[in-house]
Order: sequence, then C-alpha cells, then structure tokens
Amino acid sequence: MDILIVMCMGILVGRLFRSGRIKKVNELLSLACTFVLIFAMGGTLGQRENFVREFLSLGGASFLFFAFPTFFSIVFVYILTRNFMGRKKYETRGKKEMIILFTFISLLGGLAYGIFGFHIPAVSLILKNTDGVLYALMFFVGISIGMHRGILSKIREYHIKIFIIPAGIIAGSIVGGIICSLLLKIPVGQGTAIASGMGWYSLAGAAISELGGAKLGSIAFMSNLMREIFSFFLIPLIALKLNDLTCIAPAGATSEDTTLPVMLKYTNEETVVLSVLNGMIC
Repeated sequence: MDILIVMCMGILVGRLFRSGRIKKVNELLSLACTFVLIFAMGGTLGQRENFVREFLSLGGASFLFFAFPTFFSIVFVYILTRNFMGRKKYETRGKKEMIILFTFISLLGGLAYGIFGFHIPAVSLILKNTDGVLYALMFFVGISIGMHRGILSKIREYHIKIFIIPAGIIAGSIVGGIICSLLLKIPVGQGTAIASGMGWYSLAGAAISELGGAKLGSIAFMSNLMREIFSFFLIPLIALKLNDLTCIAPAGATSEDTTLPVMLKYTNEETVVLSVLNGMIC
C-alpha cells in the first residue's frame, strides 16, 4: 500500500509538469533506480549463505522452474491479449541493447559484491535500505504516468478485461509448474507452489521453506529471483517481437514495482498502469 501511495504522489506531481526535458530527466532517474535495485538483487543473492553450493546443486531445477512458468505465461498472455484486447506490436522506445547491457553489468556487479564479501559503506547501506530506492523509483514512475493525460479514461475502457493478463500469467505459471514437477519427479503440489511465486522470491522462498523444507525453499527463492531478473532482459525483446501487454507476462507479481521503468521505456503509460494492477492481483 505504501508503494501505491508514493506512486500516486508522483502522479500528482507529474500532472503539474509537461516539459520534455523534465520527462527525460525523470526517465533517467527511473532507470538509475532500477539498476541500483538489480545490483541489490545480485548482492542479496551473492551474500546468501552457501549460494555457490546451492546454485551448483539446485541451479538446474531452479532454471526449469523459472523457464517453464515464464514461457507459458508469455504464451497465454499473448494469445489472450491478441484475441480479447486487440493489441498489436508497439513501437519500442530507446535502444534495447543499452538497457540489457547495463542490466547485465548491474547484476554481475551485485553478484561479485556479495560473493567476494566486499564492504563499501555506501554500497552496503544501499543494500540494507533498498526500500528507499524502491520508493524513489515508484515516485518517478508516478511522475511519468501523471504527465500522460487521459490515461485513466483509457484504463476504464477495459473494464473486466483487466483480469485477462493476470489470468494468463497465473494459468501459465501453474501449467509450467506442473511440467517441472513431471520432469523433476516431485509432487505436483510442490511444483505448482514454487511456480505460483510468480517472481515474488522473498515470499516464495520463506513460505515454501516452512512448508516443504530448505531444499524446496531454495529452489523457490532462486527460480523466482531468476524470473524477476530475467524480466529486465525479456521485456525489450517481447516489446519488439510480440505486443506491449505481453511484456507484463514475464514479470508476474513483480510487475507493480521493480520492472516498471523498463516497461515504461519499451511500452507506454497505459501498459504501465495495467502492469501495476496486474502485480496487485498476482
């Protein structure tokens, strides 16, 4: 709820400004916050106890639980939006290669920082206070939405169709979880539980560790973190090859916060609002 309040404050500020220069600066600040958060994700993963050993032993299973649920979410959302929401491919903004490159550098930098145990006071402070960066990010995203006039009236036109995207993501994730269960020969209930995290790695890892043990919890943590991280790479490609609303599919439950600046860069403000609604529902 706090995040949504901060974004609404940004929307109010955005309605006061229409300057192209302010819009450009705001986009750069949004992307900067995104790269800091990606670095923090890498750092959190690298600092995880026994991360290297876990990755070597459980990395294959974690990758499957990222890949299949994400793939089927993309397929289901693309089919549903194409047939019921009439979406065509949206002309992408910016150079996707640069975004992907900086995302990759941020992730590797964070992993190295965590694995090798570096301690730079300013960086460690950011890693411990990522909520502040996230709030700043949502404020900047809110400004971008507020600068775009008539967006709420467009969203109202969808009416009950706003549930199409989360329905496709949830169904695709569960189908992917079932397939992973069959491939890895684990109970279907456990497999679908891991896949139903839909990118929310902190919740999925902790909850499944309690219910199914440390091994399943580690798979849930890593696979859902992979889903969030790889979303930054997939969104530009999906915007280029499929359609704008399908960009929401890989992000899953994370589409309401960390992936929003990349979504805004490669789609439009209307998709960003639908992305926030999707994340809340998922």
